[in-house]
Amino acid sequence: MGFWADRVLPILVEKACRSHAILEERRRWVPLAHGEVLELGVGSGLNLAFYDAAKVTKVTGLDPSVPLLERAAARSVTAPVPVELVRGRAEALPFPDRSFDSAVVTYSLCSVDDPQQALREVRRVLRPGGALILVEHGLADNARTRRWQRWLTPAWRRIGGGCHLDRDMTEILRAAGYQADVTAAYTEGASWLSYTYQGTARPAW
Repeated sequence: MGFWADRVLPILVEKACRSHAILEERRRWVPLAHGEVLELGVGSGLNLAFYDAAKVTKVTGLDPSVPLLERAAARSVTAPVPVELVRGRAEALPFPDRSFDSAVVTYSLCSVDDPQQALREVRRVLRPGGALILVEHGLADNARTRRWQRWLTPAWRRIGGGCHLDRDMTEILRAAGYQADVTAAYTEGASWLSYTYQGTARPAW
């Protein structure tokens, strides 16, 4: 999986995440971030162009993938805000408590090994009043699509960098101690891949 993970998967991920619908989601939600921002799963840096320079002082982008961080580094040069890129795992954030004013995660929790732990770590590093801005695909709202998602996920994980199709993001947020204002609906694409959760969540301090 080394060649696939290092060379092929970053290209496929970027192509998938540059669809018109996904770019519109980024354009809608990323500008809500403010202050010092943590972006969880920064990937190739597709969100960096959408941060509002009038509201954001710095973005710290974290990702475990060196090839994706290299792509993000190229995009950080033209970003409207200062960017620091850090290699690391979401389940063990290398930052002190209360380091950030807001956090952003788009299409990354699906591939984190332990999303609840990752969200608990985000809670730890958010300052009081801070919010998580979320766009993520996950478990659909009808039984037929859910069956497809659960059937496909084992194989999909192997070729998709650990991506799960069948995570209930609302329940994961609740279990991690968040109060969420999140909507979920189908966007363009195959129904088993395009059921998308969008909104904000705040730690239940």
